[in-house]
Amino acid sequence: MAESRPVLDIVAPFLNEAQSASAFAALLDELEAEVSQRFGMDVHKILVDDGSRDDGAQRFSQALSGSWEIVRLSRNFGKEVAVLAGLDQSRGAMALVMDADLQHSMDTSLKMIAELVENPDIDVVYAQNDRREASWRRSQLAKLFYGLINSSQRFDIPENAGDFRVMRGAVVRALTSLRDKRRFNKGLFAWAGFRQKAMTYSPENRVTGKSKWSRLNLIAFSLEGFTSFSVIPLRIISLSGMLAALAGIIYGAKVFFEVMFYGIAVPGYPSLMVAVVLLGGLNLTLLGLIGEYVWVTLSESKDRPVYIVRDVVRGVSDRPPGASGA
Repeated sequence: MAESRPVLDIVAPFLNEAQSASAFAALLDELEAEVSQRFGMDVHKILVDDGSRDDGAQRFSQALSGSWEIVRLSRNFGKEVAVLAGLDQSRGAMALVMDADLQHSMDTSLKMIAELVENPDIDVVYAQNDRREASWRRSQLAKLFYGLINSSQRFDIPENAGDFRVMRGAVVRALTSLRDKRRFNKGLFAWAGFRQKAMTYSPENRVTGKSKWSRLNLIAFSLEGFTSFSVIPLRIISLSGMLAALAGIIYGAKVFFEVMFYGIAVPGYPSLMVAVVLLGGLNLTLLGLIGEYVWVTLSESKDRPVYIVRDVVRGVSDRPPGASGA
């Protein structure tokens, strides 16, 4: 009996990507052929429909070939959760996570797979966006974000690294054991540890559609990261409160000496309003920030399932033989 070949699972979440279905399916076919020829691995494709409102799932099911399955979630849970849903279905020796919008190229995917195959001491190879087209302001804000969130941590979240990565089966199983309801994958990938290596890449231009990430979504996502992996915001607000109190003490001492030794009249209403507005603003900011942390804690304590699967559509050949973890 012939020995079964190792399997590479390709996990790809999508949302309203009906227009790119044919092109992405063709890319997966090319990638499957290259992986089989160069690395001697079978490929199983796991797509996750994150509550699409178009006929993307139907178009993918018509365009995909070989061994594949489409996990359709009951609603839109967000990309972070959709990635987990795909990894939950992975049983292969390795798993490649990539987007279905064609911005993650086949060349970069093959380079990451080759790096992992050729180096048994490495557990994860992740793609790091070079941000060549990012504005100066956005790049500086990104540096500030990663600088703050990595402060006082036992691990570092790599800058500009997303879900585009290839992992060994043991890493996948470790990640799927982390059932955070409010997910921040960048942090979870870093927290899990293992031996990881970065590979710089430039995203391809979107062929169709537009990014689902607005500025407000990015701000909310950044706040999610802070509340999940950092106490720095609370410390910043606490430090601001201490500085405000110190400023109040200094100002009070100044007023006392001016009255006692120089007979200068104490300004009343303006100074009072400044103190009220400053301290009131600090208190409201602190309450809002604490509320964010409390909301995260409440979400986790409810112990709801991270996602709900509506159904799973599978190809005729389903999972290839030998799809066991390694």
